Amino acid sequence: MTRRLRNLELASAELEAAVRWYEERRAGLGAEFFDAVAQTVATLAEQPKAGTAIEGMSSTPRVLVRRFPYQIVYHFTSTDITIAAIAHLKRKPNYWKRLLTS
Repeated sequence: MTRRLRNLELASAELEAAVRWYEERRAGLGAEFFDAVAQTVATLAEQPKAGTAIEGMSSTPRVLVRRFPYQIVYHFTSTDITIAAIAHLKRKPNYWKRLLTS
């Protein structure tokens, strides 16, 4: 079964900001980050249960982005996968939790 994939506005803004940041550091690095995120999203789209459960939020797993210090926080139902955050692992840890519980 194919689930519909959605990004919350926050996740899209985080992705754009991170791509810009990496690209400013080295030409092409932003594209490499984007590709790593896209690959991670493709994997979770195929296997949404593969993510690691987040303590206290059993319906909201996360997957790590290979090679970069980012995680993709998402939740899924039988019909949808919603990407809630593309969050740096060290900056503002767990800020997105309050957004998901509001």
